[in-house]
Formats: sequence, C-alpha cells, structure tokens
Amino acid sequence: MNAPLQSARNPVDPAKLEKLAEVAVKVGLQLQRGQDLVMTAPIAALPLVRLITKQAYKAGAGLVTTFYADEEATLARYAHAPDESFDRASDWLYQGMAKAFAGGAARLAIAGDNPMLLSSEDPQKVARANRANSVAYKPALEKISNFDINWNIVSYPNPSWAKQVFSDDPGAIAVEKLANAIFAASRVDVDDPIAAWAEHNANLRRRSAWLNDERFAALHFTGPGTDLTVGLADGHEWHGGASTAKNGITCNPNIPTEEVFTTPHALRVEGHVSSTKPLSHQGTVIDNIQVRFEGGRIVEAKASRGEEVLKKVLDTDEGARRLGEVALVPHSSPISASGILFYNTLFDENASCHIALGQCYSKCFLNGASLSEEQIRAQGGNSSLIHIDWMIGSGEVDIDGVRADGSRVPVMRKGEWA
Repeated sequence: MNAPLQSARNPVDPAKLEKLAEVAVKVGLQLQRGQDLVMTAPIAALPLVRLITKQAYKAGAGLVTTFYADEEATLARYAHAPDESFDRASDWLYQGMAKAFAGGAARLAIAGDNPMLLSSEDPQKVARANRANSVAYKPALEKISNFDINWNIVSYPNPSWAKQVFSDDPGAIAVEKLANAIFAASRVDVDDPIAAWAEHNANLRRRSAWLNDERFAALHFTGPGTDLTVGLADGHEWHGGASTAKNGITCNPNIPTEEVFTTPHALRVEGHVSSTKPLSHQGTVIDNIQVRFEGGRIVEAKASRGEEVLKKVLDTDEGARRLGEVALVPHSSPISASGILFYNTLFDENASCHIALGQCYSKCFLNGASLSEEQIRAQGGNSSLIHIDWMIGSGEVDIDGVRADGSRVPVMRKGEWA
C-alpha cells in the first residue's frame, strides 16, 4: 500500500501569523465593540485577512468588509484597456469608504504588493492612473490623514514581493525569509507581543516628548549629497508610536514603526537632498532621487531609475512638490539592522530618517483636532492629493535642531540619537 503524500511545509508560521492578526486588531486598531472595519488587501494575503477578520469579530466588530486587489487583473488593464481607462478611478468606491469612515468605521490595509509589478508598463499610463486614483481617493484619505479614525497598516509576505526581496532564493524559502522578517519587525516573534508593543510605544513617546520640549524651528540634515534645512510648522507637535485619533481611540497606525515625526513648514525648506534607499511607488521603483528645494518647493528633481514617474508625481498638484512630513529614525533600528531592503515603504521608512511629499497630518499640530484647514495652512501645513515617504537617512547623516535664535543642538550623529 502506498504511503500518503506528505503536505508541503507552510513557509509562513501560522502561530506567528495569528499573533500578527491579534496585534493588528488589539494594538494597531484598538478596535472597539460595535465598530465596523473596512479592510483592503492583495488576494495573496487571504490567510491573514481571515485571521484578522476572526480577531475583529472576537473583539466585537459590527461588520468587517474587505476589498481585494489582484496583480493579474491589474496587469490585464495595462495590456488590454482602452487609453481613456487610465484617466479614471473608482471614485464611487472611495466615496463609500469615506462615508463608512464618517460613520465611525476603522480602516486596515494589508500591504504586500509586488514592488516591480508595473516596472515594464508605460510610465505615462502608470502616472495617469496614479493621479486619477489620488483624486478619487481624496475623500477617504482626508479622513485618514486628518486622523479622524483609528487606522492601521500591516504586511503579508506575498510570494511576488518575497521574490523581489530575496531574489536568489527559491520561492518557498523567499516567502519564509520575508515572513520571518515581517514577524520580527512587527514584534510578534516574542512570547507577549502586546507587552512588547507597550514598551516600544513608551520609548517612542519619550523621544517625542524631548523634541516637543525643545521646540526647534528647523532641522538641518547634512551628509553625502545632502545639505537640507527643513523648517518646522508653527505650532508643530512630534508624535511616535501610538496616537489618539479624533474619535478618541488610541491606535498604532503603522506596524512596524520606529519613527517619530512631525509636520514641516511648507514654505520653509531649503537646499538639496539625496535618497538613501529606493522608493517603491505603486509598482514602480524610483532610485537615487536627488532634489533641490527653494522656498519650500522642489525646483529640480532627478533619479537614476523611475525619473519619469517621479516627475509625474511631482506634477500631481501644487502641494506635491512640498513636504508634508519629516521623520527621524535611528540607523540602528531593528529594520535597518536586518540589512534587508524591503522595497516597501512601510518597512524601509522605518530603517531610515525620511521625508514625505504632499499632504501633512493635522494631528502633528498643537490642538490639531480643533484647527480648521485654513489655520493649518496658515501655520505651514501642506495640502495635496498625495503623501509619499522616501528615505534620506543613513549612518553618514547628521542632524541638528535649529532654535528660533539660530543656536543649534545635535539631534543625530552618524544616524544615531545624539
């Protein structure tokens, strides 16, 4: 009699995946009893979607609704759709999401797309589709960027993403390596992830409190290819780790997170800066970015790869050439120490100090929840259809805090807290 075939070993540890789902709901969202949840995910992340859905209902969720994306369907559009398709987006869907958020729903996104998915497609079509999507997404994005709701992003080791990160390994081994890296960065490879996150959040709060006490007028970044002064918005406030949304729920928007961040002044950024890691933006990798700012606005931009897409991004609207965020991350962060280039902003931004083009976060102002859009603009907050983080920190970058009187305080030296 033939022996039964042994099933292939699951490269994604199911116990740790269950912990990630629990952390997403209990730490990332702090989902409340009776609260609805709107989730987006690639189809490949279905195992995590199911576990998060289970955890959400165990936490008392009212209704969990998930929208899926499929790489093959995305590529089919570029192969077969008429040209006018690329100037359209599903505005009805985003309007529905905005309505759900206005009604009290939480939002969770599972990241894991192939960072190179659209690298061989027409960059003009990619840029047009991205802009149409940004315009359509604005009603929902405003609820998120204004921190009206509790929201969270976690990741799943999509095989196509894993193969980009660990290109020399067979598929199952690449997935296993990426899964383990995600679990470590997300602090779910320990006995008590909830307690680990409580300790980590306390450390980030201490960093934020020091920066808020200093009340710097600007930050000055210097390093290879970088001499950049980032003025900070009037009445800015530093945040890091867990934050309380306008709905009163304290959540961790990003899992993982190693950053403390605030809002720059949209008109007070001067100098030049070079990226220190590639930026993966909606299926296109943009590498070796170099830009120059005058009066807060990017006036020159180039990249060794993806330059055409970068320039289209910068032309999205007036605010796309200005900064909406500046974030500090030590070079020795666990994600940086892993030595892995994830080609995923959620991870790579937590390995390096970074800046973000576009929309600012209103919560990064003193009493931000009570400020109008006009007041935020008057204090230097930027407005845009986009919010795109890219990495400018390394072990060779120094940062000084500049006070209003021009005196300086070391903030980071060689990428580490001074």
